[in-house]
Amino acid sequence: MGQENSRRNFIKVGSTLSAAIIGAPAIAKTVFGNSTSIIAEPKQKNSSSFRTLGIGKHALQVSALGLGCMGMSYHRSFIPDKNTMIALLRKAPELGFTFFDTAEAYGPLVNEALVGEALAPFRKDVIIATKFGFKEGKPSLGLDSRPERIRQVVDHSLKSLRTDYIDLLYQHRVDPNVPMEDVAGTVRDIIQEGKVKHFGLSEAGVENIRKAHAVQPVTALQSEYSLMTREPEKDVIPVCEELGIGFVPYSPISRGLITGYINERTQYNPENDNRGSLPRYQPEAIIANWPLIDILKEFGDHRGLTVGQVALAWLLAQKPFIVPIPGTTKLAHLQENMWAVNYAFTEDELKNLTADLDKVEIKGERYTDRSAEQTRK
Repeated sequence: MGQENSRRNFIKVGSTLSAAIIGAPAIAKTVFGNSTSIIAEPKQKNSSSFRTLGIGKHALQVSALGLGCMGMSYHRSFIPDKNTMIALLRKAPELGFTFFDTAEAYGPLVNEALVGEALAPFRKDVIIATKFGFKEGKPSLGLDSRPERIRQVVDHSLKSLRTDYIDLLYQHRVDPNVPMEDVAGTVRDIIQEGKVKHFGLSEAGVENIRKAHAVQPVTALQSEYSLMTREPEKDVIPVCEELGIGFVPYSPISRGLITGYINERTQYNPENDNRGSLPRYQPEAIIANWPLIDILKEFGDHRGLTVGQVALAWLLAQKPFIVPIPGTTKLAHLQENMWAVNYAFTEDELKNLTADLDKVEIKGERYTDRSAEQTRK
């Protein structure tokens, strides 16, 4: 009964949170059931607001949190108004975001154009990452990282993004039909031509990370990583640390699950939201995993942090080369996410919180079988 009440209390908070944060420039007040949290807004940027992906001449300095842009046009139940999303993207640099993540596959083919239009006035002041790797830019058609396809995508992305260079180009998924050495070699050549500045991989396994890095040093490895998806800790993050590669967690709050705003009664639009098909978002899995939310909430309540902020701060505390890229379509959440950068755990806080979280056995896979086959390759 207590767990059920806890979930219900979270559902009530969404509108309160949005109104509170937008209405207060210095602090935001949020209510969780009968408890109140004060979220402190940073007064100015500090050194903790920036991190470095990669090393040496392959290093890239970015904001400690990036902004994942996929949900602004793809896979999140509704497609927001374009002008509203442009306004949100243009607000992001003012809040401290300099790192923006998009892909040819998001939309497909429309998210890059949105990001390009919105960030054109700030182009020299921001870092834009995009991706190649699918046939015609459509994941449903399968993988395609042939050299000629990579070049085609880069040229299209440059036009869509309204730029003459791409800061960070990821292979979206490893293509088993194209040797990694050929992929990395093609990107190396494109870098030498000046169209791309840095190379990245997404959801690659250790063997392919090493193969790629030997041909063209990898600046960043992007994979799903959150308190519900901790597999990268086993081998991928250690190899990134060994090789000097930055690590960029996507879905760092598990597509909204690690906020408490999604519960077992949440409905998804099947035409534009993949969450309804994913095992971890089924009612029984959400209920089974709710103790993790309760732990984060209890920790945050005593420190003026929301559940999402605790989750992001925890990720940031793992390694100095980790840069999460939470997505949002709401200004309130954009502000809330960035404020997480300013929280510094004490050694005991981090140790004790992690020990509590380790006791929760997460139920439900993050992807269906087909999508899972394309990860950690």
